[in-house]
Amino acid sequence: MSDVLTILSALAEPTRLAATRLLWDGREHCVCELMQALGASQSRMSRHMAALKAAGLFLDRRDAQWVRYRRAPDLSPEVVALVDAALAVPAQRQRSAA
Repeated sequence: MSDVLTILSALAEPTRLAATRLLWDGREHCVCELMQALGASQSRMSRHMAALKAAGLFLDRRDAQWVRYRRAPDLSPEVVALVDAALAVPAQRQRSAA
């Protein structure tokens, strides 16, 4: 149960949910892409990605000065369904609920 709570807590923050939406495509993305798309500073994006990594949703690798993130390949079907459900709520509706 604590895994579910950790994941839900990580996804409850709007910037982290938006980052998850971008990263959920299964491709690898540079933190610079996330920063640009979400209008976040490098330090802010790093903090958000640390929370998503701690929840077990993403992996990272260093590439020179940047860090690249991708969806964790070994997520259980239940975790994938949980994240898919969170992402299914239209972004506009998520902003108005916050």
